[in-house]
Amino acid sequence: MITVLSGGTGTPKLLRGLRRLLPDPDLAVVVNTAEDCWLYGNHLSPDVDTVLYLFADLLDTETWWGIRGDTFATHEMAKQLGVDAFIKVGDRDRATHIRRAELLQEGMTLTAATASIASALGVTAQVLPMTDAPYATHVRTPEGLLHFQEYWVRHHGALPITEVVRLPPGRPPATRAVLDAIRGAEAVVIGPSNPVTSIGPILECRGVVEALQEAFVVAVSPFLGTEPISGPAGALMAAVGREPSSLGTFQLYEECADRFVHDIRDPIDIQGAVRADTLMVDPEHSEALARVVLDLMRGR
Repeated sequence: MITVLSGGTGTPKLLRGLRRLLPDPDLAVVVNTAEDCWLYGNHLSPDVDTVLYLFADLLDTETWWGIRGDTFATHEMAKQLGVDAFIKVGDRDRATHIRRAELLQEGMTLTAATASIASALGVTAQVLPMTDAPYATHVRTPEGLLHFQEYWVRHHGALPITEVVRLPPGRPPATRAVLDAIRGAEAVVIGPSNPVTSIGPILECRGVVEALQEAFVVAVSPFLGTEPISGPAGALMAAVGREPSSLGTFQLYEECADRFVHDIRDPIDIQGAVRADTLMVDPEHSEALARVVLDLMRGR
C-alpha cells in the first residue's frame, strides 16, 4: 500500500497518475480538513470531496473541484432568495454536503462519515480525513481574521496576509486510521499541495510527523522557482516566514522526507533532490510523475 498526504488540487493530479499504475485498493489518502466549514446548513469538506470524486470518476478535472457536468439551480435560487452564497456549490455536490452533515449530526465521526460516502460512491481506496477534531485555517488580513474559504473564494486570495492562524489553538490528534495508514505503508508520498494550508495541517496533527519519521517518504514540490504551480502558496509561505520556493518547501519537510522531487525547469538547485516534470497538464504527465515517485520508492 502507498499512502499519500493530499490537499485539493496538486496532489489529486498526482493521484490521477498513481491510479494508472496501481489498483485503487492499494492507495490510502490522508486528506487535509483544515479548509472544512459548515456552509448553508451543510458540511463542506472540499479536499476530501475532491479526492472522493476523483476515485469515483466524478471529478471535474477542468476545475479540480466539484462534480463533472453538475448543475447550479439550487445555488442560483439561493442567491435570488438573498442567501450570501459566495461559494458556488453544484446540485449533486450539495447532496454530498447534506449527507455528510446528516451523518455528523447523528454522531458519526468525520472518518466514519467519509467512509460511508465513499462506499456509496463505489470508492475502493482509503480516503482518510486527517483528524476527527475541529481544526481550521484562518488568515489575518486588513479585513480581519478570515476563514481560508472567505479569503480564497470570497476575496479571491487578493488580500495581504500577515499571519496564518489555526483554530482552535493546539494540535489536533491524528486518527488511528491515519497513523495506521502511514505506519503500514510501503512508502508515503507528500503530494504537491499547498505546504501551509494543505500539507501543514496534516503534519501538525499529533503523531503524524513521528509516524512519517519511521516511514520512507517522498515529497513533491508544488513550486517552480519562487512561483507556486497553482494557488496562493507563495503568499502563505511568506506569511509563515518561509521562502516561497521549492527550497522553502524542502526545508519544511526536511525532518520527515527521505527524497524530494522538484521540477526540471526549477532554477533553484537543491542538493540531493530529484528533478522531474511536475506540471501535470494531462493524465499522461500525471502518470509519468507517478512513475518517478514509485521508482524512488522501489529503488531506495
